[in-house]
Amino acid sequence: MAEGRKTSDSLFCSVCLDVLKKPVTLHCGHNYCMDCINGCWNQEDQKGVYSCPQCRYIFATRPELNKNTVLVDLVAEMSAGGQGAFPLVKDEVGPGDVECDFCTVRKLKAVKSCLVCLASYCATHLQPHYESAAFKRHKLVEVSASIEEKICSKHDKLLEVYCRSDGQCICLLCVMDEHKGHDTVSAAAERKEKQKQFGKKKQRYQHAIQEKEKNLRQLRQKMKALQRSTDEAFDENEKAYADIVMMADKRRCALRELIGDQAKAAGSRAEVHVDRLKRELSDLRKAEEELKQLSLTEDHIYFLQRCQPFFDGTEPEVSPDANNIQQQTPFGYVTKFISDLKDKMETIAKAIAEISETFQVDPDPKTRQEFSMYSCHLSLDPNTAFENLLLTEENRKVTWIKKAQKYPFHPERFTKYDQVLCTEGLSGVCYWEVEWKGPRVEVAVCYKGADLEESGFGFSDHSWCISLSNFGCTFWHNEIKTKIPVPCSSSTVGVYLNHKMGTLSFYSLSDSDQVMLLHRVQTTFSQPLYPGFMVSRGSSLRIITPE
Repeated sequence: MAEGRKTSDSLFCSVCLDVLKKPVTLHCGHNYCMDCINGCWNQEDQKGVYSCPQCRYIFATRPELNKNTVLVDLVAEMSAGGQGAFPLVKDEVGPGDVECDFCTVRKLKAVKSCLVCLASYCATHLQPHYESAAFKRHKLVEVSASIEEKICSKHDKLLEVYCRSDGQCICLLCVMDEHKGHDTVSAAAERKEKQKQFGKKKQRYQHAIQEKEKNLRQLRQKMKALQRSTDEAFDENEKAYADIVMMADKRRCALRELIGDQAKAAGSRAEVHVDRLKRELSDLRKAEEELKQLSLTEDHIYFLQRCQPFFDGTEPEVSPDANNIQQQTPFGYVTKFISDLKDKMETIAKAIAEISETFQVDPDPKTRQEFSMYSCHLSLDPNTAFENLLLTEENRKVTWIKKAQKYPFHPERFTKYDQVLCTEGLSGVCYWEVEWKGPRVEVAVCYKGADLEESGFGFSDHSWCISLSNFGCTFWHNEIKTKIPVPCSSSTVGVYLNHKMGTLSFYSLSDSDQVMLLHRVQTTFSQPLYPGFMVSRGSSLRIITPE
């Protein structure tokens, strides 16, 4: 089976990778299509050197080619064996594959790369490296699309040496040239040395993973405890509110019943007075009518006989019953009681508000690890960058350079100040860190608006800025300068924002993760805040991710 396959493979031309047509055999033993080998040698006529495309055997003169009749008969015999006698496709190049550098007509997939030839070979063109002694010292590696990266750009030689002085791979000619006198070792020796360091590095990674997992477990436990505490607070709040409502409802019903009873009693008393007043009013009207009739009679004897009772009776008086009823109305003290109760409820409402304010006080984190829990991802906005600011590292580093960048026009671009904004607007609890170098930089937050173009950070009431330099640091807001007495000796600064609480804090971070407050702002933020940076000539700033 294997022998048959090998025989079948030998009937393919290594140039066109197809079944041999007019097969010829060279003195070195390799077979080609007559047209294919002539085409190769026609290209070598100018050099005057003719070689075998597989084994690179060089012929003194261009050989005369004669058709190999044995191969012609063998090809015909194999072709007569059926349609599947010869494979139609052999390792064709697919997406992501590397092409063979020696296939001319139909490119096949490379299976190995040679670091001496600096080329990649398919299975057919790779055979001479296994068969010929001329390729004995060639080094084959896994096929690589970036083989050019292993070549010295200056000398076109293989990178085999590592320069420890400059930390880069170089070729043997570089050792004798610009790297002369440097600490150089072979790439294999440096690989072995660095491989040893991987063990320590791996231990540190494992330790960091364990610590992170431990912190994660602790954080989840705290979150569960927080949830339990929150549920209990909710339950207590609802229960207290329900009790207050129930007591108020009972008092409301009792007071309503009392008011009804009092009103009923007062109404009954009033009805008694009304009946008596009606009777008295009727008697008075009857007496008045009698007086009227008596005063109209012309019979003097009759008048004198009837008038005496009116003079002997008591004079009618106005009854004070109505005033007494009003004074006896029992609702005055009820109104006063309701007013007093309202005042007490307002006092309770104020106490609840104070409790709410106590809960709203969210103290700032104390350690760098606690701050990192609020870490947010920031990226610099190329549409706002000043022309001398170069953005790199996926828009997380900004460097001032002398050559102006050809940025396209954008209405939000800074044209007067060496400033750049981030793309993210922040309105929650956020934390970020920056690492700065050079004479001076500024770390700021601001609202987006037209006044940014007209003034630098800290020179309006819409921006807050801390200026960092080798001579100290200051805080700017609305053109007011505040000298920061704390020395800012660290090149790493952290910014903590609690938008809802209106707090903005700047911290200096040491190598030992010590956190030192530089300045704190307490205000009210009405819009999302955009982090921004000013980078002066010769300075750079990089947004880093807290560990």
